[in-house]
This record gives sequence, C-alpha cells and structure tokens, in this order.
Amino acid sequence: MYIDDTISTDILIVGAGPAGLSTAIHLADEFKKSGQEKRIMVIEKGNAIGAHILSGAILKTDAFRELLSLEEFENLPFDCEVSFDTTLKLTAHGAFALPFHPPVMDNMGNKIASLCQICKYLATLAENRGVEVYAGFAVNELLYENNKVIGVKTIDTGINHHGEKQKNYQRGTSVKARIVILAEGTRGTLAKQLKSKFDLRKNAMPQVYSLGIKELWSVPEGNIAEGAVYHTFGYPLDAQEEFGGGFVYGLKDNKVALGFAVGLDYADPSFDVHAAMQVWKQHPSISKFLKEGTLLEFGAKTIPEGGWNSTPKMYTDNVLIVGDSAGLVAMPALKGVHLAITSGMCAAKTVVKAFLNDDTSDASLSFYKELIDKSRIYTEMYPYRNFRAVMTQGLYVGALKFGIQLLTNGACFLTPKLESDNVASKKVSEYKGIPFKKRFEDKLSFDKKLTFDKVTSVFYSGTHHDEEQPVHLHVNDIEDFNEVNIKQYGTSCQYFCPADVYEEHRDKEGKLSLKIHAENCVHCKTCDIKAPNSAITWMTPYGGDGPQYQNL
Repeated sequence: MYIDDTISTDILIVGAGPAGLSTAIHLADEFKKSGQEKRIMVIEKGNAIGAHILSGAILKTDAFRELLSLEEFENLPFDCEVSFDTTLKLTAHGAFALPFHPPVMDNMGNKIASLCQICKYLATLAENRGVEVYAGFAVNELLYENNKVIGVKTIDTGINHHGEKQKNYQRGTSVKARIVILAEGTRGTLAKQLKSKFDLRKNAMPQVYSLGIKELWSVPEGNIAEGAVYHTFGYPLDAQEEFGGGFVYGLKDNKVALGFAVGLDYADPSFDVHAAMQVWKQHPSISKFLKEGTLLEFGAKTIPEGGWNSTPKMYTDNVLIVGDSAGLVAMPALKGVHLAITSGMCAAKTVVKAFLNDDTSDASLSFYKELIDKSRIYTEMYPYRNFRAVMTQGLYVGALKFGIQLLTNGACFLTPKLESDNVASKKVSEYKGIPFKKRFEDKLSFDKKLTFDKVTSVFYSGTHHDEEQPVHLHVNDIEDFNEVNIKQYGTSCQYFCPADVYEEHRDKEGKLSLKIHAENCVHCKTCDIKAPNSAITWMTPYGGDGPQYQNL
C-alpha cells in the first residue's frame, strides 16, 4: 500500500484476526457468486499478520468448514487433536479431577492450535482471492461525513514524545470506504469510539473482561501427552472473590501451552494476575508438566466475557462490528474464535446484500442482526446470557444458579446486574480482605526458571516500540489520577498490568507519581478496562509496534 493523503476502497476491514480475515474471505467468495467486483482491503496494526494474535486455543472446527473449501480446511495448521480432557479442582495442598465435564466444557475431538499461525494461513487464503492485506498500519481515528463513518485515518508518524514533528514526519493516510468493518479484537479503539458516539451500548449491560496470560514451553519428552487438555479452577483464586482458572495443553514436538485467566471484576486493588499465574505454576499439579522445561513465548490479552446481555448494537450507517470487538465470546466455555468467524461470515453476507441494493444505511445493515440471531452465535450465547452475572456472587452460589439456568434456557431468579470492571475495584481503605501480596508472600520470589517477573516475561513476548513516539497510554487527568488512583487505590495499575508498564515512583521528598514504561506494553488493554475512574485511555501506537507473537 503506497502512502498518500487519501486512498479509497469499497470495503475496509480494520484488524486481521480471525473475525476480520473470515469477513474478507467470505466477502470475496460471495461477491464472486453475485457477479460483483469490489475492492476489499484489510489493515492490521501488527508488523506481521498474527503478531498481535493470542488465544488458548482449542478450536471448534465447524465454522472453519463452512468458511473454507475442503482442501483449504484440510491444510489448516492445527497442532493436534484433543485426545484427553479433564478438569482439576486445585487446593493449596492438592488437587482432584472432576468425575464429569462441566457443561459446554467437553473438548474431545476439538483441535489445539496457535491462532497466530491460523491467521497467517487465513491471510494467505484471503490474498489468493484478491483481498489486499496490509500489516503495520495503525489507526486511532474514524472519518465522518454528515455524521456517518466514511473511513479511517492512519496515525501520523515521525512525532517525538513532546508532540514535535521530526525530520521523518509522515502524515497519516485517509482510507475511505463505503463500508468499514471493525475487527480490532478485544476493546477495539475505533469500536469503543463508535459505541460511545452513537450510544450503541444503550440497551446492553456493561461488558466485563478477564485478563489471560499465556506461556509456550518446550519440555522433556514424557512430561505431557500430545493432545492432553487440563483445565483448572480453585487455587490460587479465592472462590468468593475472584473468577477464573488455568489451562495446560499438550502439543506436538514436546511443547506445552499453558495459561491463566482471571475476571477483572475483582475487588482487591493490589491483585496481580501475572503474579497469580506464577503462583499457580508452583502448584505440583502444574509444575510437573514444566519440569526441566524452557519458556519460549509469553503473551497477554483481555477477553470479553459478559456474554449475550453485554453485546452492543453491532451496526450503524456504513459500519459493522465483528468478533471480540462485539463481545462475541461463548461463556462458560470461553470460546470465541468460531463465533468470530461466524460473525465475519454474517457481516460478509450483509455487505454483499447492501451493495446489491446500493444501500449501506443503518436500516440496510440491520440484516446483520437478523443473521446473527439465526446463527450459532445466538444458540451458543443466549442460553448462558446470565452466567457471568451470577458468578459475581461467588463460585458456589454462581454454580447453583448456573445449574438452574441450564434447566430454564438461561432464566434465573435474583440475577445481579453486571458492573464495569473498574467500578468493582475497592479503595485500599475499603478493601477488607487479605491483600494479594500478603496472601502469597512466600511465593512471590521468581526464579526465572519456572516463575518469572514481568520484565522478563515481556522479553519473551518480543515486544518493541519506537520510544521516541508520543506515549500511547493517556492519563486523562494527572491531578485526579494522583489524588484518586495513587492515594486511594494504591496505584492499582502497577499490579493489574501484566507487563510492568506502570511504576509508582517516589521522589526524594516522598511524593508519589506515576512513571509509564510504554515500551513494555503488550497491547492487552487491561489499563483501559480496569483503571478506577476510567483514568487511562489506551490508544494505538505506531503501526508495527507491540508484541511479536509467533506461536501463541
């Protein structure tokens, strides 16, 4: 893609994850069927396709079969098939396997894969169909005309952290399109702006998120069987205070994928998900899989888990929202890739119809909602629409109410209202539980063999940023942040960030302030979600910056 002031396309897709690429592939196929020739463009902020993609990932394959030809499906780079599947309840001193699979958690026959590699493959298939796919282009701004979206503008580059233009300054490019599809993934910057401007969340409950940490290891032969899947709940989480758990997946070639995810609606302002994962890895039921192994990669991302009731209106004039940006993750299975692909296919059908009718208005694009409601997105999300809400009442009450929902197609008595994750945090003076560091004070010395500090973990993400650019993490009001977030919440961002971006600094006079190490950012966007008072806004840095995931 050449750099110019303005370029035009028929359809612009922002984001080259599974949702964006499936949209592009199905668009190309559907346009061909209808005899239309349209320019389809995909832009991705990572320096390569897949570089910012992270998932567990155990994949349901039905959506892939619908999207691709048989030959293309058979060439998908799956790692292995699930051959053993169990769920462990961990305690501080032991573990036991559940004698049954929790509802919708059975993974036998599903495929384990690196979503990075899957997206690389999908991008190739899209390009083979004539789709233009460009990596390394970051956007923070939607373009409007008559209060309707007409495109996006890529970021101006060559500006230092003082906002001054340098010799290598390059003005961003305006990319205009008849339809823009936002496939930015979780907490997408443009999707967030769009939802706010057009009040697309007015009929939805607040979205809530979990923060997931993933590591990829190489281990000695015999540590774990290929295709073996272990999910855990319980230790080190407090069943009444924190929602989440871990996973361990045996891969081919003696690799292990493991991860730990915790809902961000916890109250303890000092809770640290990254550190909690290191504590979890020390449990004998987990450490045995990693014995004498080597860490290969690290990454982190947030996951929208509010369910059906938290999904926004997913369309407006000239725009559709797909995948994680629309909150399309099935709970409690915590699976979203197949729903992202399905949403992309629904979006593609909607766009083709809109072009045939020469109508890209809100009314025309409402066909997208009709397709969503007739798809697996509805059938897999709607019956569990209250799951995440009842789990805010703790594991045991939540499990009881979830059992009732299984019998009532999701209906449940006395269902609590979800609240935004940043509202759930308590001030240090108000939190009555045991602070995280005190709970695990004997387990927070990291040996850099089994357990790792945040800075070392970031090294294994391959993260890089141009350190001369303006800081992409915006503290919205410094004075308010100092008075509220530092003094009242104990600078909670230093704990919830998994990448050591935020540091509480004390000067010689003892005054506290915030130091931001933006170069560490792995683009999980936890700060944009969890910061009390919505004090921090995550914006997209220069294109190509950020993590360089290979096999996560």
